[in-house]
Parts: sequence; C-alpha cells; structure tokens
Amino acid sequence: MVPEAGRWLIGWWRDAPAPRRGTVRFVAVSTAAGVALAAGAAAVAGPWDGGQRKAERDHAAAVSLARHAGGGGAGAGRGAVTAPPVLGALRGGARPPGDLGAALEPLLHDPALGPGPAAAVVDVATGERLYGAEEGVPRTPASTVKLATAAAALAALGPEHRIETKVVTGPDGGVVLVGGGDPTLTARPQEGPGPRPAALRDLADATAQALRGHDGGPARTHVLYDASRYAGPALHVIGPNENIAPVSALMVDEGRLDDSAKGPADRTADPAADAARAFAALLRERGVQVDGEPAEGRADAAARPLAAVSSPPLATLVERALTNSDNDIAEALARQTALASGQPASFEGAARAVTARLAALGLPMDGVRIADGSGLDRADQVSAEFLARLLARAAEPARPQLRPVLTGLPVAGFTGTLRDRYRRDAAGRAVVRAKTGTLTGVNALAGTALSPDGRILAFAFLATATTSPDAAQGALDRLASALTAPR
Repeated sequence: MVPEAGRWLIGWWRDAPAPRRGTVRFVAVSTAAGVALAAGAAAVAGPWDGGQRKAERDHAAAVSLARHAGGGGAGAGRGAVTAPPVLGALRGGARPPGDLGAALEPLLHDPALGPGPAAAVVDVATGERLYGAEEGVPRTPASTVKLATAAAALAALGPEHRIETKVVTGPDGGVVLVGGGDPTLTARPQEGPGPRPAALRDLADATAQALRGHDGGPARTHVLYDASRYAGPALHVIGPNENIAPVSALMVDEGRLDDSAKGPADRTADPAADAARAFAALLRERGVQVDGEPAEGRADAAARPLAAVSSPPLATLVERALTNSDNDIAEALARQTALASGQPASFEGAARAVTARLAALGLPMDGVRIADGSGLDRADQVSAEFLARLLARAAEPARPQLRPVLTGLPVAGFTGTLRDRYRRDAAGRAVVRAKTGTLTGVNALAGTALSPDGRILAFAFLATATTSPDAAQGALDRLASALTAPR
C-alpha cells in the first residue's frame, strides 16, 4: 500500500506556493497499471515538498475527495495515475555497458532525428556516464538551455528569493512606479483559491492609502515609471515575436495583449509604459486624482517608499519557466542572475553571469556558449553531456538550492510541454520528466527517467537538421521511454 501522502496525481499546473523544507520518504508508483516500482526511499533535504510541487499534492487531495464523494473531479478522465517522487531512488548499480546502447542506438538512427544526434545518459546517484553519442559536441539546445538559466539563477539567488516591484515618492507630489524585473506581476483580477502572483491592484491599494494619509482625505498625484534596473536592448535578437515580449524590468502579465497565461500571444511593444498606464488607471479607480499620462523617469535614491509587492519565490518562477517553457520568465531569471553577479542586466551581461555560475558548479563547459536565457537565440551552444551533468548536479544532496530544476520538469503525458505527448501505453508516461526544446530544424529533450531497476537517470538528446518537428518529438520520446523500459 502506498502511503496516502505519496499518492499524488500529476496532470495539472498552477503556480506553486513557497515550498516547505523537509526530508520525506516516498515509494514510487508506476503508471496506469498501478504496479509499484522498486524505487527505494528518498532522504534528501531540499527546498521542495518531498520531490513534488506542493500544489500538485494539494490538487490531488482535492481530486481524491471529489472522487470519494462521487463527483469525479478535475483530471478524472485521465485515470488515477501517479508519478514517482523526483528523487525517489538515488542508488546505483552495475549494468552491462552494452545493454543501454543496444536499446538506444537503433532509436538514435531514426531519420527523424537528422544526422548524428547527440545523446548522454548519467546515473544520478553515482555520476557514472552510462551512455554517450556525440555527447561532447556542442549543439543548438533551443529551450533546454532554460535548465542552465534556472540553475544559474538558483545558485546566484537561492530558491526563496523574491523580486520586488515598488512605488516611491517622486518630484512635485508625484509617485514613481519602479520595476524590479518581475514578469509575472499581474494587472488582472485574481479569483479563486491558490497561490497568486504579485498584483498591481494590491500595489495600487497600498499606494492610494499612503497618498491619502491618516485623515483619509482626497489624494492627487502624477505617475512616473522607472524600468532602469535592466540595461541594453530590450528586444530579443529574433525581433518582435509572439513568443516573447521586449525584456523590461517593468511589465504586467508578460506584456500579453490577451488573457492568456502561457504560449504564444501578441505582445506590447512597450511593456513599462503599459504597466504604468494600468497602474494609473487603478489609482483613479481608488479615488486618486492622477494628472496627465504616466511618463518615464528615475526614482531618487533617497525617495521615500510608499508601497511594494513581491513575486512568488524564485523556486516557483523556475518551475513555471521550465514546465511551460516560459521565455519571459527565463529572460528575467537570466537578468536577475546578472544583477546578483555585478553584471549589467542586459543580454550580454546576463550571458556572462549565467556562464560564470555554471562554471562554478563544476559543469563541463567545453564549447558551451550562453547567448540568452530562453533558448530562442540559435547562438546558444551546449553539449548533451553538459545538460545531463547539470541535471545530475541538481540532484546532489549538497545542492538543495538547485532542486527546483528537477521539480519544474514537465511530467510525460501530464504537465506542461509534455502534457500532450506520451500515449497511455508509452513506457515513459509519468516516469519521464523532461524539458523540451524546439526551434525550426532543432529538437531536444533533457530530463530524468526512472529505470526498471529503480534508479534515476539524467539524460539529454539533441537533434539538429530535423525536418518534421512532430516526427522528431516522437523519436525523442521513444528514446526517453527506452530508459524506463525493461531490457
């Protein structure tokens, strides 16, 4: 019998609350057949809830209650499928070297993967490389570079770091809205239970109250906005694009012009000005007379603070960036790493800072080139060995601050960018967790898999010159599934 605390359904995403620390023991559970896997126990302290996002556990409990009440519940159509803990089996064991190669090599020759795809598989517990093919040759990683961005940000700032947006006094009775770099700051009404991003409405509430003072009388002001925390060009090298907004220290809802929260969307050309206009409108709704239109300005270092809101913890931002392959959050993480490292918060400064943090983690850096935080820049170059080693490093007991790199990975067949991949009969369903990467002619997959003997394997597969993204994704999924299938 699996302990109730371990029966956590996967298949649903929302921003996770600040994870609590703890050391918990869990038994891994298999896919739809319900056969228990010999996964052992995890006894690794870290800033996550037993290797699972707490939000997933809470949702699972709600679904379970609904089912027992006869109400079905969200996700009921997918069946009572559970996924093993992220680090449910940190143990190694001998394996004949040719065994894994015999399983992977025919799959690597799939024409859908283009010429000479790269592969690396590492035993997380021992650090032993179990398989390699072109593993040291740098390739374009696409969005799998977000793993590197996330690890660097966590190493630089820690999982509990929050990004602040504040309002301070400005000249001539005005106020200055100061961006700290939180792309998840929202101007939308927040409804329902659960964790929430920082809200511009809350900032407006507190600012209006501060302006009215103790007597509660009418208030009048004008609004300036300061996005100077970031430097350099705001526009990504790919230019205006529905996959990413101009990178700004001040924006709301990732600069989206619709009500979406992920995926492609039309974006504003001036995120900071739009955020300031939304803030001014909220002040007016709260009875503050706002003169004129917001204008760009700078906050004085000696300005008096009036109000502030903070983002969710960095661990939550990392999980969201990886699960949904969120480009805006990834670029913000890179710039936050630059700020923590004394570099300019620009594309170039962030690239230097991220590279330095990765090197300090002892990763194989030969041929590695970090050009951006999101992987949209084809100038990014990493090897399969680098990605597999990074994932193994994130599992080390001595580096609990890196654990969100693992907990943020999409779960095969259930969450994020892997939600609609891996059929019900796929061997890797629920036991593969991986970051996807897709550009025209580039397909990648890097993550962890639970082997048949209960070990955690870190893997990376990089393919270039692919001609069909769907065919390439299917081939990559079969490679990852092969790591979980009995041999």
